[in-house]
Amino acid sequence: MSEEDGGYRTLESRVAYENPWIEVRESRIIRPDGEPGLFGVLHPRHPASFVVALGDDDEVVLIETFRYTTQRWSIEIPAGNTDGEDPLVAARRELAEETGLVASSWTPLGSYDSLNGMAAAPEFAFLARGLSRAEDDGASHRREEGIRAVRREPWSAVMAMIRDGEIRDAQSITPLMLAALHLGRVR
Repeated sequence: MSEEDGGYRTLESRVAYENPWIEVRESRIIRPDGEPGLFGVLHPRHPASFVVALGDDDEVVLIETFRYTTQRWSIEIPAGNTDGEDPLVAARRELAEETGLVASSWTPLGSYDSLNGMAAAPEFAFLARGLSRAEDDGASHRREEGIRAVRREPWSAVMAMIRDGEIRDAQSITPLMLAALHLGRVR
């Protein structure tokens, strides 16, 4: 074991479950303390892209969608799987599909690892500005995805929604915080 692998050693690894979107690997390991262990890691097939869409009026575009995993409605920013596309191409697609909007200006905000204690799930965040209506309003995609509303909220209200626990999705909160840093709203 070395510093490079954090003291973990993999003895055996197998695919425990897979479908077209994810793979779950189960590994028998030796932990850093020298004891045996078992580790399951979720591997999405492709990274995801997240969009902080900010209007000229300083309002953030949010969606409301039902999350089967948590069995509750969730307020989030537009996002989705890259499906093997370039992350910016996927971000543009997701913004149009989920909100019926396009943007004239795109700024990469960075990449990060989501749920890194149990998943190898890289994600990319973008700031989209210069918003206008897309040719396709995205209504059929929103129905398919269970998106019940697209809304615009002032930046300050979105920050309060995070603080108050109304926005609970960490995959939305991270890009919003990256956007706040980029825009100089926090240091």
